[in-house]
Amino acid sequence: MTYFLLIGLLLILVYGPQLWVRRILNRHNQISEANFPGSGGELARHLLDRYELNEVTVEVTDFGDHYDPVLRSVRLTRDKFEGKTLTAITVAAHECGHAMQHAAQEPMFMMRTRLARAAVWAQKLGSFLLFVAPFSVLVTKLPSVAVLNIVGAFLIMGFAIVMHLVTLPVEIDASFKKALPLLATGYVNKQQMPAARSILKAAAWTYVAASLSSLLNFWRWLAVLRR
Repeated sequence: MTYFLLIGLLLILVYGPQLWVRRILNRHNQISEANFPGSGGELARHLLDRYELNEVTVEVTDFGDHYDPVLRSVRLTRDKFEGKTLTAITVAAHECGHAMQHAAQEPMFMMRTRLARAAVWAQKLGSFLLFVAPFSVLVTKLPSVAVLNIVGAFLIMGFAIVMHLVTLPVEIDASFKKALPLLATGYVNKQQMPAARSILKAAAWTYVAASLSSLLNFWRWLAVLRR
């Protein structure tokens, strides 16, 4: 009974914030709420030019709002790129915050970028180890070879946990030390600032939820491997 209660609590902790985040973003993504003079994409271009980041492009994406440090591009989903809502404006400013972090070579941002590259190889190696582990046990007849399972699981999920832990302070900085002060310089009015803060807080919670999800998956793997 305690086991199922714990699982239920973890599921609430993981998926509850995701539902809350979606609700916050959708609430302030209505054109009737605030008709800004420009779209999220136009604001992103303006902010990048304002800070002399002319080489950074602004593009539409189908894979979620993000900043690509390799191709140096702020990417926004179409509703943010074309939208003139508070959510579109705030998210655009947040992603531009990452471009500013990159331009300033801020240590935490650069660490996250290096970890993201290493995580790709770690996942490939981890997947390979998980694949060959059962065959290694059959060939060598040594149960100790099952340690490959543990190493493989750590490379896949352990790296994901570290990535999320490093990402969270980077996201908080982009939101509250970059985007929010920028928005307060006249891009949104005083009445809209609390809602903008809520949007940025919701964005940060997506990474908290992702961290909890990674921890849950890692814990489940350890429980399976102990058997």
